[in-house]
Amino acid sequence: MLTLRRQAGVVGLGLLVAACGGAVEGACGPTTGRVVEVIDGDTLVLEGGERVRYLLADAPETTGGHADCFGAEARAFNRRLVEGRGVTLVDGEACEDRFGRRLAYVWVDGQEVNSLLVERGLACVLHVPPAGSARRAEFQALEVRARSARHGMWGACSPVACAR
Repeated sequence: MLTLRRQAGVVGLGLLVAACGGAVEGACGPTTGRVVEVIDGDTLVLEGGERVRYLLADAPETTGGHADCFGAEARAFNRRLVEGRGVTLVDGEACEDRFGRRLAYVWVDGQEVNSLLVERGLACVLHVPPAGSARRAEFQALEVRARSARHGMWGACSPVACAR
């Protein structure tokens, strides 16, 4: 569940972006962008070609010849939420992963996509320090609840590809 404090921060960021005409830069790059492509359940491409990997969310694979259980559902959910839409990017503790993709919490219409994926059983928690350290426990609790309720892949897949 999104805390009131975190909601207020995102709303404030949105107002700042609007006031500045969308030209706000965060520590890792622009704080907003338009999604031109959804690669899979946890990766998207912004206008201009920047690839963004969702922090703390690891969806089942659908690229590189993989067809993991519930991967198509995670990709479709991500596509419905963000493709063709404007998003807000909130940086974490690290700007990029080892593949050069930007790491961020991605927001659309007041909803954080990263946590929705985990909460609905469409992604596991993936923590590669230091990226996501501040919110790791929050996301782990979302995953525990999704597993217990058998949401998404937790009720449909055996084994769950991203579970470690």
